[in-house]
Amino acid sequence: MEGKFAAIIDALASNGWIIIPDFLPKNYLKNLAEEASSAWESGDFRRAGVGQGDQLKVRTEIRSDFIHWLEPENLTALQREYWQLLDDLRLEINRHLYLGLWSFEGHFAVYPAGSFYKKHIDQFQTTRHRMVSCLLYLNENWQPEDGGQLRIFYPGSEERFIEVLPTFGTFVCFRSDTIVHEVLPAKRERFSLTGWLRKDII
Repeated sequence: MEGKFAAIIDALASNGWIIIPDFLPKNYLKNLAEEASSAWESGDFRRAGVGQGDQLKVRTEIRSDFIHWLEPENLTALQREYWQLLDDLRLEINRHLYLGLWSFEGHFAVYPAGSFYKKHIDQFQTTRHRMVSCLLYLNENWQPEDGGQLRIFYPGSEERFIEVLPTFGTFVCFRSDTIVHEVLPAKRERFSLTGWLRKDII
């Protein structure tokens, strides 16, 4: 993991994003994917909104996914492992990039067939606590025809981008304050564990 952390830090300091396939062991990913699927089937997810606080609104013309927040005090053993890993990453980023990161927040996300999220950045305009976005994809046997690509725009460009398939075990990390991105419509259920390293304590 040390080599992967070093690659993440180098990427955040240069172009602002990195894509790492096979980030974690397959057995771990399978069990984590089962937790996400079980929570979805149990009705634990809620439709995602845009904005925050009093400004939070469901706007399905902008985003149509569903999310299930993972509370630090109620994490499963698998989720605690991931939280610890992201905390280790937080410390390494602080050591090298001096971002002043204090905490991690995360949720499971599912995009049912037809769902999308239009172009945006992850950092809110009113509070600028989110600094680094971390996405772990949990979709076995995902094919290009299944859609749901993450489209990452190069900084300062509206036309130059790369597309990332949400394949099983792929980890994407990028700057929350600068990287514009969108999720293209999925053709089948698309799961991820999505989170942010923040500058405040939550």
